[in-house]
Amino acid sequence: MNKIVIKLSLAVFALGISSLSYGQEDVDKKILNWYNGGGSGMNTEAAYKKLKKRESETVIVAIIDSGMDIEHVDLQGKIWTNTDEIAGNGVDDDNNGYIDDVHGWNFLGNANGDNANDIRLEMTRIYAELKPKYDGQDVTITTDEEREEYLLFLEVQEKVEEELANAQGTLSFYQNMLPNMVDMAVTEVKKQFGEEVTAEQVENWKVVAGSPEERTQNLALLSLTGELEGMMTRVAEHFETSINVHYNIDHDGRAVVGDDPSDFSDVNYGNNDVEGPDAFHGTHVGGIVGAVRGNGIGGDGVANDVLLMSIRAVPNGDEFDKDIALAIRYAVDNGASVINMSFGKAYSPNAEEVFAAFQYADEHGVLLVHAAGNDAKDIDEEPNYPTSMYDFQQKKLDHFLTIGASSRYLKDRELAASFSNYGSVGVDVFAPGLEIYNSVPQSEYAAIQGTSMASPMVAGAAAMLKSYFPKMSMKEIKDVLLASATSYQGEAHVKPGGKSQDEDVTSDMVDFSTLSVTGGVINLLEAVNMCLELEEAK
Repeated sequence: MNKIVIKLSLAVFALGISSLSYGQEDVDKKILNWYNGGGSGMNTEAAYKKLKKRESETVIVAIIDSGMDIEHVDLQGKIWTNTDEIAGNGVDDDNNGYIDDVHGWNFLGNANGDNANDIRLEMTRIYAELKPKYDGQDVTITTDEEREEYLLFLEVQEKVEEELANAQGTLSFYQNMLPNMVDMAVTEVKKQFGEEVTAEQVENWKVVAGSPEERTQNLALLSLTGELEGMMTRVAEHFETSINVHYNIDHDGRAVVGDDPSDFSDVNYGNNDVEGPDAFHGTHVGGIVGAVRGNGIGGDGVANDVLLMSIRAVPNGDEFDKDIALAIRYAVDNGASVINMSFGKAYSPNAEEVFAAFQYADEHGVLLVHAAGNDAKDIDEEPNYPTSMYDFQQKKLDHFLTIGASSRYLKDRELAASFSNYGSVGVDVFAPGLEIYNSVPQSEYAAIQGTSMASPMVAGAAAMLKSYFPKMSMKEIKDVLLASATSYQGEAHVKPGGKSQDEDVTSDMVDFSTLSVTGGVINLLEAVNMCLELEEAK
């Protein structure tokens, strides 16, 4: 699922979107391209200065995601084209099984141009499949396989019903109680500032962080700034989708595709609509990798000489293992050197098929970069699928990276983003993933956050190195990225989940080095220096 981080508190509801604009005029300058700068950024600009006299070669990066707005003004000249395919002739010119796949492929559509988007979570699909067999039935367990299946049924049944109830309760709270709380807060600030109180007065009110006055301030501002109505619309959309789609066992959003999602030999489905009905997430991810650099609009991409291959396989809900496996194989077969995977889920019923696709990429020297997930959990204990280490896997693949999200709040000892998953084995390295301003559909821009944003930072970094050091293998580049990461070993930072970014309560301080294999954050300048040293040594 391509989750954008959601913040929930008594004071504020947001979808992680802090700004939406057509350029750079309205964005906070503190967040504009911070990820490419120094400090807790990746030192991208300094890396390019180091390479200013060097030529580059174009690298293809596959974006397996929700789709991408290939007409975005900041992605022009950055979209991959299949030169073996003749656009619009209705013929599979290159005989790869996909008709008119000029800029990629959409595994969530059908030949008539219809698209699937709103999809159940994987645990809901499992619950729906097993419910007729076990719910209210006399269950007789005779084999280990039956026992395992029955325990899985009980597990997903509990989770689906619990999360459905939570979504219903939270929606009810925001619809029925929050407006009253806002009205009460406005009454309070009017007592403080008078009947003609303005948003500016309340915003400048000096209150103690975490105090009742701060909550009153935040609630009142929702009304005085006119943000309440838009916020309530987003609340309704988010939770109604959760209730009616994600946790609804009767919803079959994939039916329009017309394939059998459990049959991995059934590969001839989909269409060439690489944008799809909701390309917000994928366009932002693609922009992080390769948006035009230095043009004065939006945020800059990490990689300059890059082409983006759009593969739509991630819906509004959990992706299907089959679509992901085929998307990876498509990317490899069509020349991608790097594949970005900003998605994840809690269950993977066809994990062996996905892993087989990973092995295919690994054997072809293609680097897979995966987002660690946004649940502030230790994925060494609770896997986020796909994973770098399945229980049936013998050893880690040579071409796989899992990325946690870092922030720009290094001095505040909040280097790890509060939502980021972590793991001393399962997460390889961190990269910027908080307050990332980049492209979204219709040539607009937004600042959003998630490990979904951190993953393309590393995919872009890998592509940038490959473009300037084309003789290096992707494994060598992966190893350089890890070895050159800025280490924060011995530095105490707030553990993910120990504090949300807008609170002033600190807990669970940990050594940053315990959160990943490297204990560091990507540093492109040091990576370039290391590549130059390796090149000279050869």
